[in-house]
Amino acid sequence: MHTTLIHNIEEIVPLKEEEILLINAAFKPIHLKKKQFLLQKGQSSHHMRFVADGCLKLYRIDDTGKEHILQFGIKGWWVNDLYAFLTQKPATFFIQAITDCTVLQVHRDQLNKLYDRIHMMDRFFRIKTQNGYVALQERTINSMSQTADERYNDFISRYRDMEQQIPQYMIASFLGITPEHLSALRKNFTKRLS
Repeated sequence: MHTTLIHNIEEIVPLKEEEILLINAAFKPIHLKKKQFLLQKGQSSHHMRFVADGCLKLYRIDDTGKEHILQFGIKGWWVNDLYAFLTQKPATFFIQAITDCTVLQVHRDQLNKLYDRIHMMDRFFRIKTQNGYVALQERTINSMSQTADERYNDFISRYRDMEQQIPQYMIASFLGITPEHLSALRKNFTKRLS
């Protein structure tokens, strides 16, 4: 399971064999069953987390009890309440397993030791943080400027492998539309493919 993590890191920065061993030792596996929480609102977020297998959702619940999904975490992706991790304030998001999954996580203290011993790790996380910020801005702009149909097409291109495993109401929440509207979009999408 660490192979996927190492491959993800090496897509951005080179690693030496001894550095790979240090990373493998630092990242600990967490196995989650479907619907199990990795993080809950109000908890401290002391770990960086990599999805080795399965699918999770990062979401918030508003004052009316409505769920708002900000991100899905699929195999090969990073998922975290980054604001809570960086500021060391209580989490404002929940991270919950949609399917059975395995997450590799590293504690902040251990990560800082990796930064000291493997200088490329610092560069890796700087680049990942920058890319994450750009993706968040893109998602925000798209949610304001794209039609629901365009947002759905973008979703399909990003999450094609997991789309059938994610319940329709969760996809609708992520897209900011009702499940009924999503059902109509799916029918139109299927017709266009025929």
